[in-house]
Amino acid sequence: MSEELYEYDSKSLRLRKRRRNTRKALGIAFRYLAAVLAFLIIFYLIFESFFTTEKEKELIAKNALYEQSYSDLRASEKALAARIEILRERDDSIYRELFHTAAPKLNPSGAADLIPESDSLSDGFFLSYSAEKAVRVVKMAGNVESNFKEIFANLEARKDSIPPLRFPLAEASYDRIGASVGEKLNPFYGVPSSHDGIDLMCRLGEKVYASADGTVSSVVHSTTGIGTMVEITHKGGYVTRYGCLSEVFVSSGSKVRAGDKLGAVGVSGKSFAPHLHYEVLRRGKVLDPVHHFFASVTPQQYSDMLYMAAGTGQSMD
Repeated sequence: MSEELYEYDSKSLRLRKRRRNTRKALGIAFRYLAAVLAFLIIFYLIFESFFTTEKEKELIAKNALYEQSYSDLRASEKALAARIEILRERDDSIYRELFHTAAPKLNPSGAADLIPESDSLSDGFFLSYSAEKAVRVVKMAGNVESNFKEIFANLEARKDSIPPLRFPLAEASYDRIGASVGEKLNPFYGVPSSHDGIDLMCRLGEKVYASADGTVSSVVHSTTGIGTMVEITHKGGYVTRYGCLSEVFVSSGSKVRAGDKLGAVGVSGKSFAPHLHYEVLRRGKVLDPVHHFFASVTPQQYSDMLYMAAGTGQSMD
C-alpha cells in the first residue's frame, strides 16, 4: 500500500513540475513575442519619422503644389473681383452720364433678377417696376402688331411696298440701342426735347448701310442738329435719315440698294458721343425705327431692343 502511495506522489510531482515548465515556457514565449512586437512598433515609428518612400515624397510634393496653386488662385480671384468692380463702376459712370441710369447687368428680358441687390428691395417695388415695364413693352408690341396689319393689308391690295427693315449697321444687338422717338432729355441743355429718331451706339468711323433700296434725296453737311446727314427716299412713301456722320460715300440723286455703304459714324452736329442717329418717316410722319429692326435680329434680340428703347430716357443729340 505504501509503495503504491509513493508511486502516486511521484507521478503527481512530475506532473506539477511539467505544468510549471510549460507555463514558464509559455511566459517566456509571450514575453519574447511582446518584445518583438514592441520592437517592430518602435522601428516603424522611427522609420516613419525619419524616412519616406518615393510615393510619399510624390504625394507630399503634390500637396505642396496644390496648396500653392490654391493660394495663387485665391489671389487671382480677389484681383479679378477688384477689376470687375472697377469696370462695373466705370460702366455705371458712363451710363449715368449719358442716360441717367445704371448700366444693364444682365439680359434685360430673359432673367428674373434684373435689379442688382434684389434681396433688399420690397415686393411692392418689383410689382410697380414690372408693371411699368410691362405697360411699355405691351404698348410697343401693340404698335408692332398694328404696323404688321397695315403692311399685310397694303401688300394684299398691291398698293404699297415693304418698309425699310434692314438694320443700318453691320452688327445688330440690343446693347447698341439708345433713346428712341419721343420726349427725351437733351444731353446739352438738360431739359426734355423732341427726339425724332433712334440713337445707335457705334465706334467712331463705323460704316453705315442703307436699310432698303431707294434714291438719295438729300446729303447735308452741317455742324448743328443731327450734323452731316444722308436722306434716302424709298417706295411706298418711306424716308430714312442717317445723321451724325463723319463721312458720306454717296451723292444726292444716286440710286442705292439695301446694304450699300452710305457713310461713316462721327460726332457731327450737336452730338454727345459717336453714334448713328437713324430716322424712319412715312409720308412726313415720324415712325419709331426700333419697330423696323425685327427682320435683322432674332425674336429675343428684338424683345431686348424694345426694352432698351423703352428704358433709355436721354438722347445723345
